[in-house]
Amino acid sequence: AKRERPAPTLEQIGHVLKAMPARTLIEKRNRALVAFTILTGARDDALASMSCKHVDLTAGKVEQDARDVRTKNRKTLTTWFFPVGDEPRTIVEDWLETLKTECLFGPDDPLFPATEMGLVNGKFAATGLSRSHWSNAGPIRRIFRDAFTLAGLPYFNPHSFRKTLARLGEERCSGKSPEAFKAWSQNLGHEQVLTTFM
Repeated sequence: AKRERPAPTLEQIGHVLKAMPARTLIEKRNRALVAFTILTGARDDALASMSCKHVDLTAGKVEQDARDVRTKNRKTLTTWFFPVGDEPRTIVEDWLETLKTECLFGPDDPLFPATEMGLVNGKFAATGLSRSHWSNAGPIRRIFRDAFTLAGLPYFNPHSFRKTLARLGEERCSGKSPEAFKAWSQNLGHEQVLTTFM
């Protein structure tokens, strides 16, 4: 028997997004990271290695090219934005505009740049955003932990958002054709529908 793994509800994720500050570039990045995760269901290591060029806002999709993005099993996949409401997409659109106009980022620059560290009053502290990708997903999990703590909710890791989307797919595709859930499953990067059900 498998134990049911906890996953946040869309309402909880919406509460977290509302609670997250968005004044500094780092705060905007962190908020956009959480919004992008529920919008796409991308895995944390893929998020750490994704560049601006991988997102197509007009088409509403992400090209997870395994030549650049650290996807599971080095598999290239296209992910269409999930129907999770307007707020996550708006946050992501605003973030991409900020990267383009304020940070002057180009297509090859990171979608979620690493934090630039430097000396502030004789101590190492965050000074802004660098132009490099994160080397691993550790910082992303810390951002999620801090965001859920700030919102007064138990911690849910980035991967749990994929479970949220799988459950949402079961609800949305209920009563429709089997192909509808198969498409939802493939959008999560699952080759077998049973993987999504499990």
